[in-house]
Amino acid sequence: MSPASLSTAGVLLITVTAVALGGASLLSFIGRRTPGYLDNPVRRGLWRAGHAHAGVLVLFALAAMPYVDQADLSDGLKGLVRALIVAAPILMPLGFFLSVLRPGDTRPNKLIWLTGLGGLCLAAGTLLLGVGLV
Repeated sequence: MSPASLSTAGVLLITVTAVALGGASLLSFIGRRTPGYLDNPVRRGLWRAGHAHAGVLVLFALAAMPYVDQADLSDGLKGLVRALIVAAPILMPLGFFLSVLRPGDTRPNKLIWLTGLGGLCLAAGTLLLGVGLV
């Protein structure tokens, strides 16, 4: 793997700790019956979605790194692909979490747009990578 992909993978591996801590915090909300989580289905659903997307997308980004190095793309485009694919597991969960940050929030606020932006980054990054591999 290239040095750029290795360092990107290193950062992604470090974020797995944050995903694990997030899962532990969700379990503690359940175990302690924290108000604003169990009794708020919107917040509970969006926080679960944020945690799930973070975990899956970090693993996806890790799996994609060796392919970036094999793609027939310029170094600049490879860097862009890395950035776009890594942006998804950051932006999508942030949108889920920050859109219902307060325990009393029963509707997502405007920060839910971060979820869509993360999806666009994922789509653009994987499209570029796919084209570079074909």
